[in-house]
Amino acid sequence: MIERRMVVAQADCPARRVPDGTPLTIPKDTFVTITQSLGGNYTLTYHGQMVRVDGTDAGALGLEEQVLDFPAPPDGRIHEEQVWEALRTVYDPEIPVDLVNLGLIYRLDVDQQRKRVEVEMTLTAPACGMGPVLVGDVERRVAKVPHVEVVAVKLVFDPPWHREMMSEEAQLETGMFF
Repeated sequence: MIERRMVVAQADCPARRVPDGTPLTIPKDTFVTITQSLGGNYTLTYHGQMVRVDGTDAGALGLEEQVLDFPAPPDGRIHEEQVWEALRTVYDPEIPVDLVNLGLIYRLDVDQQRKRVEVEMTLTAPACGMGPVLVGDVERRVAKVPHVEVVAVKLVFDPPWHREMMSEEAQLETGMFF
């Protein structure tokens, strides 16, 4: 977590508008207010709107960049554990727990021939407005895994998510362990 503070963009910074995920660029020398930092991502206010900046772009804001660096397997294959590791870097914007431990990732399929990763995921609530932003976070982070050329994310709501899908660690972290 980070305290709410103002920073000046040191370079043009890619961002996505919350909640619809529309891409935009915060121009260099623009003042923005950081309102939240979770999982290496930053939520900011920019011209009165909430935007999200991936931690891998944080250097443009004068912040320490999150480095997602996976060793490229010499066999040319996508290693599923690296995909899971990338998914563990995506956090729900309101709950300080990653999507894997929240139980939001329902299915992961790696197609080695097509260099494609398919992810089926859900949200904590069907009406959650952060769906497009979270899908974008998953696409961006999984695309950093070596040999991945295509990432396809599908939002599903069956079965509906419930707190028992969370890992015990996540339940303890959030106080939902009963």
